[in-house]
Amino acid sequence: MKRALRPWWWLLDYLYAGWRQLAAVFRREAPRSYAQGDPALPAIVLLPGVYETWLFLEPAAKRLNAAGHRVFAVPGLGINKRSIPESATIASKLLASLHAEHGVDRCLVVAHSKGGLIGKHLMLDSEAAGDHPVRILGLVAIGTPFSGSIYARYTLSRTIRHFSPTDAVLLSLKTQEALNDRVVSIYPEFDPHIPGGSALAGALNIEVPVSGHFRTLRSRAVLDAVDEAVVHLAGANGPNAGCS
Repeated sequence: MKRALRPWWWLLDYLYAGWRQLAAVFRREAPRSYAQGDPALPAIVLLPGVYETWLFLEPAAKRLNAAGHRVFAVPGLGINKRSIPESATIASKLLASLHAEHGVDRCLVVAHSKGGLIGKHLMLDSEAAGDHPVRILGLVAIGTPFSGSIYARYTLSRTIRHFSPTDAVLLSLKTQEALNDRVVSIYPEFDPHIPGGSALAGALNIEVPVSGHFRTLRSRAVLDAVDEAVVHLAGANGPNAGCS
């Protein structure tokens, strides 16, 4: 029997999510030390998934901060139950405050699941505004349902139904492909929440040989892919990009 079909494997994935949610009760804010780093490198903004806090992305945050990046969470998201447009507005305000308080002028978004949809919406809003003080170089999305999930339409939760393939906001995001070349989509070979996968047209799509939706966030293979994606997007959109 394949690992992904074993009941204990599913149980471990959900136990990991429950442990992170419980830990978030006691660790609501990211460490202040995360705000320290090399200002020459783009800052990292963390966007977790639905019912998640920054703690789900802590493994990636630790590595990126150790590599010199300043890393910031978005406390205003809470447990991320709001709509995607509203969440993107909250994240945009956070970016403005990072510019004023920390001098951040470039950033990369590292996101999980719903956070990737918020991240793409944030990028589109920023490009449309044209005068945002922080330039978003790109998005590293882990296990994001860019095309939705067929399971979402059957849930009673309004929050989860936003991931239906027929949701208006999701469909709008899917049709706007101009910025997809600034997205790296990283996803497991099997994700129980996203049976259709997380590939995004025009993006750099990376399938990692792991399975799951939550425990994959601490997988070395996924974390290595995140590190490489950050380097790729920072280099492709850095201050000297396109210069000879």
